[in-house]
Amino acid sequence: MTIILTPEQEAELWDEAEMNSQQNSLEPFEYYCQVPKQLGKGYMRSIEVHPQVWLRIANYEFYDEILELGCERVHPLEFDFLLSGTTREEYGGQVGEGYTLISGSGIQRKMTYLGSQAHVGIRFSMPPELLATFFPTGDGEIPPQLRFLAKGNEWQTLLYPKTTTAIQTVAQQIVNCPYHGMTKRLYLQAKVIELMALQLAPFLAEQAGLQPQPRFRARTVERIYQAREILLSRLENPPTLLELAQIVGVSDRTLQRGFQQIFDTTVFGYLTDKRMERAKRWLREGNLTVLDVAIMTGYSNPTHFSVAFKRKFGISPSQCRLGKKSV
Repeated sequence: MTIILTPEQEAELWDEAEMNSQQNSLEPFEYYCQVPKQLGKGYMRSIEVHPQVWLRIANYEFYDEILELGCERVHPLEFDFLLSGTTREEYGGQVGEGYTLISGSGIQRKMTYLGSQAHVGIRFSMPPELLATFFPTGDGEIPPQLRFLAKGNEWQTLLYPKTTTAIQTVAQQIVNCPYHGMTKRLYLQAKVIELMALQLAPFLAEQAGLQPQPRFRARTVERIYQAREILLSRLENPPTLLELAQIVGVSDRTLQRGFQQIFDTTVFGYLTDKRMERAKRWLREGNLTVLDVAIMTGYSNPTHFSVAFKRKFGISPSQCRLGKKSV
């Protein structure tokens, strides 16, 4: 069963849970909140590890999957990692099972999120201006390589770095911090900065030209990410490859090479994956037939849709609609 929550309903449940939570022997810079009893059991801890840098440690189990109906809003800079469980957004982005998340500051699109029942993970957030503190350049400004994470009144950047052994280790150390008092705060501050560096490492290395050929300038990388955002906003009526390249100001060849290097797939493959993720969400909701979803996903032949869907998820669209889990 899937529980659907609007932003208002979710906020009300957590506000009530926070008021009813027992504050047991917490540090002066730490806050504890039990999971709303209507949803499940467990807790979330929020720790101010540095002025304006908040670390959240979550360990909970919901009774059902939770579908959050997001809303357009101003978003801070956030870094997410799950030791167990998954969260997926409607355009196909995923946290957990091999992927982490960097949510740049800016305007977050209105989108839905589907979370698994059990979660153990961490998230830390901060205003983007602090990047100039943690990655100083001497002029007090955010380093040019990281300005794509500070979008102001523009659409935020979303990145899904792959999980590495180093990231897994640091996240586990954060969850199992052995210290107390100011030593604990200093330890967690250092680990948060280390985890931030590890998640950003592939993007900083790419911009420094340390990845294998082809190499792209920072401006080209930014345009490739812009192309991805355009695809996500136009899944139903996407531009052609040539049109997309012209919109962002690169050649179609550069766009293809960029998607292959940065997202490990072609432009068409990326578009197909996101459409399939959205089709899966529609089928889970159960309000549409398989034929309806096939047509809305761009397939005039439902058999072709079923074959493509099963190739990606390991189950047929009909099985998905009935609630069977993906393989």
